[in-house]
Amino acid sequence: MATNLSAAPQPQLTVPQFKESVLKHLHSTLGTYEEKASQQAWNQAIAAAINEFVYDGVSRTRKTHAGKGTRAVHYLSLEFLMGRLMSNNLQNLGLYEIADAAMTDLGQSLSDILEEEPDMALGNGGLGRLAACFIDSMATLSLPAIGYGIHYEHGLFRQEFYKGRQVERPDEWREFGSSWEICRPESQQTVKLYGYVETVYEQGQSRKVWRPSRTLRAIPWDIPIVGYGGQNVNILRLWESRADKFFDWDVFNSGGYLDAYAESVQAETVSKVLYPNDETEAGKELRLIQQYFFSAASIADVMRRYKSAHGNDLSKFAELNAMQLNDTHPAIAIPELMRILVDEEGFTWHDAWTMTRATFAYTNHTLLPEALERWPLKLIEKVLPRHMEIIFEINSRFLQDEVEAKWPGDDAVKRKLSIIEEGSAQMVRMGNLSAVGSHTVNGVAQIHSELVKKDLFPELNALWPTKFTNVTNGITPRRWMKACNPRLSSLIEKHVDADWPRYLEKLSGLKALADDAAFQKDYMAVKQANKEDFVKVIRELTGIEVSADAIFDVQIKRLHEYKRQHLNLLHIMALYRRLLIDPNYDLHPRVFIFGAKAAPGYRLAKEIIFAINKVAEKINNDVRINNKLKVVFLPNYRVSLAEKLIPASDVSEQISLAGKEASGTGNMKLALNGAITIGTMDGANIEIAEEAGTDNVVIFGMEVDDVEALLAKGYQPADYYRSNDELKAVLDWLDGDFFTPGEPGLLSEVKRNLIESDSFMVLADFEAYSEAQKKIDTLYRDKKAWARAAIMNTASLAKFNSDRSIQDYAENIWHIKAVPAKS
Repeated sequence: MATNLSAAPQPQLTVPQFKESVLKHLHSTLGTYEEKASQQAWNQAIAAAINEFVYDGVSRTRKTHAGKGTRAVHYLSLEFLMGRLMSNNLQNLGLYEIADAAMTDLGQSLSDILEEEPDMALGNGGLGRLAACFIDSMATLSLPAIGYGIHYEHGLFRQEFYKGRQVERPDEWREFGSSWEICRPESQQTVKLYGYVETVYEQGQSRKVWRPSRTLRAIPWDIPIVGYGGQNVNILRLWESRADKFFDWDVFNSGGYLDAYAESVQAETVSKVLYPNDETEAGKELRLIQQYFFSAASIADVMRRYKSAHGNDLSKFAELNAMQLNDTHPAIAIPELMRILVDEEGFTWHDAWTMTRATFAYTNHTLLPEALERWPLKLIEKVLPRHMEIIFEINSRFLQDEVEAKWPGDDAVKRKLSIIEEGSAQMVRMGNLSAVGSHTVNGVAQIHSELVKKDLFPELNALWPTKFTNVTNGITPRRWMKACNPRLSSLIEKHVDADWPRYLEKLSGLKALADDAAFQKDYMAVKQANKEDFVKVIRELTGIEVSADAIFDVQIKRLHEYKRQHLNLLHIMALYRRLLIDPNYDLHPRVFIFGAKAAPGYRLAKEIIFAINKVAEKINNDVRINNKLKVVFLPNYRVSLAEKLIPASDVSEQISLAGKEASGTGNMKLALNGAITIGTMDGANIEIAEEAGTDNVVIFGMEVDDVEALLAKGYQPADYYRSNDELKAVLDWLDGDFFTPGEPGLLSEVKRNLIESDSFMVLADFEAYSEAQKKIDTLYRDKKAWARAAIMNTASLAKFNSDRSIQDYAENIWHIKAVPAKS
């Protein structure tokens, strides 16, 4: 029974007080009244009531940190996939039950009102959601911290399907404003672009001066990040791009009505959309400008606050400021800080470089060559001429002073380690720049961090054996169980201390109940209720009828070849074929659920989505298989949809090719909520299996060494196609019109890719995957064994708390300490 109830966030209002606050804002802030108010108005009134606590917390936290000469961390990320904030803020403030009761008294449904809030879709997938979890944990741990990103107008995109194909639509997440953000025009910055570099001679000394031909205004919007318990409220600062000159009156008055706004429109494009398509030269240029825009504005902001507190003496800048590069997107921040220190503050190169390296740390999120950013040298030279000079100087000194000392005369090593990649067109390797310019480089799971050292940067690891480390990713249990799975949270709180969302290791107390029949019954009743709720969501979003008694088999992540959604598809087709051959084929009813967006320019990924949708359409309407198989592709997968699906999931598909997934965080969310992982020995799957026990996950397929051996031998996917009759049959299906009546060959591109190249060895792992799926089917039929495995997953995931991840960063990389806000 719970013994430490006082550790949970304590309500700061009674139900009548909360009602009074909401009604006050409904009347005086929004100018409406109970009988007329829309659901959106109620949502805004509740947000305003919550913000009375939130902004008081912001003030207290900022005042506390301003009075301390402590080191702070600045987390630079191009993505922050925040989702919705109201439920999370209510939970972290201990006000959720109060608000629920208050709205019931007012004749309203809090759950319905929560649906009015649009997702802050400021990210693409795991990278952005990880950043959101991390800033939640920084606030919860009372760390002096601020997140920096871009205030995208449209986020990624809203996904629709038309005749099975993905269609991208604008994501108007703040069409009517956002209740959670506040503009801080007093902290705006100026960002320079283009132009030329001039050498100026003063008093016998020369220095470089960048003469930009264009400037942008960076306008900061702050989103408060409420820590669990509400004591600390940090901020996420997002930069909006605006023209330095908003409107040209002379042009307007002379009849150029549209031209008068041209500069404004061009400037606003920078913060318009997350990840503009970079298939064109203009798209590449815009993405580079985006990365520099938010990096430069953020460094200027850090510098402004440092000087405000400490004056113009920058000798303690690196001592008091840590900057974390979340992947290579903010890597241009390294030469930007060098530019400021050398060109504007007068530091020698040696001292500036020492400070810069002491300031930055770099998180690597991928081993995929195409994801390690490389920018055309000529493009950087055009957009950021001074930075290109600085990158050349960084590279020259690095190769001469450090690489030459380690490997004298070895030009092959120099070519590999050079920040500049030679070729028909010179490229700037942002991964190399990030590693060279940082004091610490970390991977995000044990196996990934080892592969970073072994395969990605082996020479750099030899050069700096203490620079490379691991910080396994984590998720915040506040959002990913307490808020999204209230039934399971309530059950857990009957058996462990109420502060488990802060100290996730307390869930280990559930292990003693894993074989308890009564607890198993209660636990599985929660899962069944969540599934019944999600049946309604599926019907509402897709019109497809599914049964909550079926296995809910879930693959939710970005659509990418290495994540192998097409392996899942081939197995679905194989099951379908077995049922057609033998209507009595023994298969527990299964619902395969996909959620994924493909990058607009990623043709094959979009073809895989199309193939899944066309196969689903055929299967879902085939009465011959008696509803034993259903396939659902949920449109516009996002955080708020994940919060409904994850508690209802039975099986977690984590089937990337071994050595390709850095970590994954969806695997952690699903396992924490009691889904059984079917996965390869890749990313954090390995650590989940270690923590939960190999009996409580289903592992299949090649491991990293097997993949490397097969590649060395020469992988021939066509051999697998020819040698496996079932595999050949389902692939051949894609050439005909069975799934696309009257239009043969529409799905052939997926087959052709798999047989001719199969870069991620789908066919090599198909047979092992099919056998693993049979194990899932067998285990699910043993209700006690399945319940035990699910409970053990929930009880064993403490390691994957983002609080633990951030504590690792704080102690081992950032060297910062907690500074709790004063009451």
